Amino acid sequence: MASKKYLLLAGAVGLLSASSSFAQVQPTGYDALDSTKVSSKRMVQQNNFTNHQSNFPAKPRDMWELGFSGGLHLLDGTVPAQPGFGGGISLRKALGHTFSLRAEYIGSIDKGQDYKLRPTIAANGNPWAATAARNGGMIIPNYKSQNHQLSLDVIASLSNILFYRAEPKVNWYLLAGYSIVMADVDVDALDASGNGYVYDKSKLTGKRSDIKDYIKGVQDKKYEQNAPSQGNRVSIGRKDDNQLLRHALDLGTGVAFKVSKRFNIGIEEKITMPFDAYLDGYAVPGSGGSSKDFYSYTSVRLNFNLGNPAKRVQPLWWINPLEYAYSELSNPRHMKIPPPVLPDADGDGVTDQFDREPNTPAGAPVDVHGVAKDTDGDGVPDYKDKQLITPTYCQPVDADGVGKCPDPECCKTPQAAPCASLVLPSVSFKGSSTKVGTDQAAILSSVAASLKSNPSCNVLVTGHAGAKGKKGGVDLSSRRVDAVIDYLADKQGIDRGRFIKQNTPGESGTVDLAPAN
Repeated sequence: MASKKYLLLAGAVGLLSASSSFAQVQPTGYDALDSTKVSSKRMVQQNNFTNHQSNFPAKPRDMWELGFSGGLHLLDGTVPAQPGFGGGISLRKALGHTFSLRAEYIGSIDKGQDYKLRPTIAANGNPWAATAARNGGMIIPNYKSQNHQLSLDVIASLSNILFYRAEPKVNWYLLAGYSIVMADVDVDALDASGNGYVYDKSKLTGKRSDIKDYIKGVQDKKYEQNAPSQGNRVSIGRKDDNQLLRHALDLGTGVAFKVSKRFNIGIEEKITMPFDAYLDGYAVPGSGGSSKDFYSYTSVRLNFNLGNPAKRVQPLWWINPLEYAYSELSNPRHMKIPPPVLPDADGDGVTDQFDREPNTPAGAPVDVHGVAKDTDGDGVPDYKDKQLITPTYCQPVDADGVGKCPDPECCKTPQAAPCASLVLPSVSFKGSSTKVGTDQAAILSSVAASLKSNPSCNVLVTGHAGAKGKKGGVDLSSRRVDAVIDYLADKQGIDRGRFIKQNTPGESGTVDLAPAN
């Protein structure tokens, strides 16, 4: 039973080895052995990796990403914002599989409209003076801002290092970076005649929708005045000396969905913080500008990969760097794998784990289980046996495997002269046949006639086991001897007691018959 388990185990190992040679799965995203994707300046490292002088392949050339975006742009400040629109264009390049750099331009238009009276402010000019004078120092702030933003952001991909999948289909990421913002902020503070607005306070109570409708009917939305500001301005924009130039910090997050190896669609939320309270043209009096405004840009992004796919891989944030390592473990193409060494203590060709006799002497012939062969079954292994094939009637044998054959009964007493001179033919068999056929039957019929004429003569029936006791020869020879005796006894009526059997080396296709002297 144990031998069957070992054979099944060996068969399973062989089947696994054979199947692995057919199912060779190649990396789909990035093959570290592909030097066509490596730049010339990194080829030294690639060659060192290929020649097993370095554990790390060279970083491949990857594509650039060109992106177009558009979506909701809002200015979060003191004055309630109205939905605005922003649009942008970007260019992104991977630094590695996780981090990348993206340069981006965003243009946007933002508007805001308050719905209640607030105290006027006079920072860096007071466009609200005329309106404040007609409303007891109170105004209803509003603004229109036209913005230009240049950003350089570092993006960290969160979804491309996967342990259970090859290429990511979805890529979540975080971003942080620097922006310079140019904002042209204007306010609607005067009517068409250049006078300040007058508000009916009784109309500024009740439902907010009614209040907004009233304000909309009063203001003309011309945005003819520069908004109050804090700090410097530059003479760029729709009106002279009204452009704010601010440094800003970017923070954001997004997700991209791969459509193909050339195109993906993303959704992103980006917050830009210029640390300025006057981006909406109004800061709460007395706060010292401590309440800072910031931009919110919620966009849909269309991203295209640029580059020759024959020379560049996808952007690295779309490639799982573990895929090559896993494929190498599953189907080694680069690893140096030493040949397997299976212990065989006695050197008989059967490994120790399957060897049932692990201490046979060197050169001793063994069977498939590592057990020393005993061809004639006399209990003495072949490597000790001085008589390789000992007939069973000559056994037991001595320590050298030599038997002592008893004298035939016929030969213990003097034989008559006719018996000693009796000549009997040999019977030939073809191949591995043991059946007495027509040809053999004719020969044996003549033998039977001779034996019937000489009833005192016994017969020595000798089978031949092949040269040097060829494997299986003893058994084949014995069956042929038995077939001859059976035919003479059963078909021709010769007494079985007159036959003496033996097997010796020689031509395995014959059975010899001779008088037993």
